[in-house]
Amino acid sequence: MMTVEGRVSSILVACGNRSGVERHYLPALVAGGWPGPCQVVEPGDPLPDLDGVGGVLVAGGLDIHPRRWDASEPLHASAEPAEDRDAREIPLVREAWRRNLPVLGICRGHQILNVALGGSMIQHVPEYYGCSVERHQFGRSDDGPDLRHRVVVAPASRLARVLGTREVLVNSRHHQAVKALAPGLRAVAWHLDTVNPLTGPLVEALEAEDPGRWVYGVQWHPENLVGLDQPAGEAARALFRAFAMAVSRGGTRP
Repeated sequence: MMTVEGRVSSILVACGNRSGVERHYLPALVAGGWPGPCQVVEPGDPLPDLDGVGGVLVAGGLDIHPRRWDASEPLHASAEPAEDRDAREIPLVREAWRRNLPVLGICRGHQILNVALGGSMIQHVPEYYGCSVERHQFGRSDDGPDLRHRVVVAPASRLARVLGTREVLVNSRHHQAVKALAPGLRAVAWHLDTVNPLTGPLVEALEAEDPGRWVYGVQWHPENLVGLDQPAGEAARALFRAFAMAVSRGGTRP
């Protein structure tokens, strides 16, 4: 396992709710084989120090305020922004990127990754794509691993190698989505049945363009799928296993 100045490195988990992380994300990291410590930070905690941190996981949660990508864009009526998280997590992701730490963003974390590095967001998926609310907003984390739709992964992507598949069934609990990609990131998975004629299908995953960086964002919730004895569970465990291995190796990719 990687050490920093003689100390065992930790995974820092940025979240909006510590109890949810303890119920879902920490067990998922264990399912992926992470043997080391985790530091969970939520709004109200002291600002995190990345010294001694080997990797950053940004958990799901409420919306990103549009001022974070466009000061002139009004807040959508359906939005529930978590501005305290925006203020902490955007600089956290930028600093992790500067240090070339492994980063895994999940749902809101996937979106924060894009915004922190200069991308923009769609505020309300049903309105933008002309689809039902239920297609991408279904249930809560405690409702179980309800598989809602299929995600197609770019065959030549590193994410496809990490997941071990080019298609995966996923759960879906979001109403914001990636619009313009941040410099340094590329889209590598999509929901092909949710399409805007101008911008194409809804982006379901991102990875760093630089193959020397272990940086991924996924729009679904793999932390709820790790217990499934089926391909969706295998892919979820593989994602957390690859993250744990990247942290242990000091950020080098698979």
